[in-house]
Amino acid sequence: MTKSDFHSQLNNSLPPVYIGVPLWQHSRWPGDWFNDAGARKNALGYYAKQMNSVEGNTTFYALPSPDTVARWIEQTPQTFRFTFKVHQTITHSGAPDPNHPDIEKQLSLLAPLKERLGMLMLQLPASTGPDSLQAISAMLQQFPADIPLGVEVRHPAFFDKGGAEQQFNRILMEQKVNRVIMDTRGLFAGPSDSELTTEVRKKKPRLPVNVIATSTAPVVRFVGGNDDAANTRCLQPWIGKCHQWRLEGRTPYMFFHKPENGDAPWLAAEFIDSYNACYPDAALPALTFAPPPAEQTSLF
Repeated sequence: MTKSDFHSQLNNSLPPVYIGVPLWQHSRWPGDWFNDAGARKNALGYYAKQMNSVEGNTTFYALPSPDTVARWIEQTPQTFRFTFKVHQTITHSGAPDPNHPDIEKQLSLLAPLKERLGMLMLQLPASTGPDSLQAISAMLQQFPADIPLGVEVRHPAFFDKGGAEQQFNRILMEQKVNRVIMDTRGLFAGPSDSELTTEVRKKKPRLPVNVIATSTAPVVRFVGGNDDAANTRCLQPWIGKCHQWRLEGRTPYMFFHKPENGDAPWLAAEFIDSYNACYPDAALPALTFAPPPAEQTSLF
């Protein structure tokens, strides 16, 4: 199977699965993933040969220039889907503002991507709670209907299956917006094994995993840790759920994280391999990696 196969539809009867990690370049990847030094100058192009989406955090911190967007278009096939976060001034500057001027600014800058803009994700902070539901609803209405939206919330009231969560889910379903599901069970499994893991745990929420598809493109952000057995255990339920969504005609987006995100592609590969073992007739294109360095043997 060639790297470009990720962009061919292997099973026309089922929707695709968009798979990615939170970045498209890492200093290690030209050697231990792509096995090609050319990836140092064209990281996105090489990434897009293997993955068909990316969880683009770059737009959360800074909006791109038109020239940057043009380069993204040149470096990716038409079947690639960018999943960009909405800029933090829109989501993290107090109460949600439906008339925030940066909404139109971001939409205008990303418009040349056309169908490559697979989804925009609004990541709302834990301070945005039930009192903001009407404002959230009004803000969502400011985005074009032809751009899929995903919303991630972190306020505990949206995870207790009570009235606030029910109302939030109802808003998403009525407006055909996807609820972003974050699964951090792997990250928090067992004691911390490094300073990096401890730091990442401080930044990621530890909330229940409430599984629901409120629209046609459910989003899962799977955050694993460094315990391979725990990651495998937490991944297993998503294999069947992803297939169920495809059978329902939905298009899942699956994003994989590790404490060191340079390791995230191998977690994505584990998911793909496990999915293909369970559902060979609906198999996803496998990732390919550079061969491991040959082990030296002693003559004595």
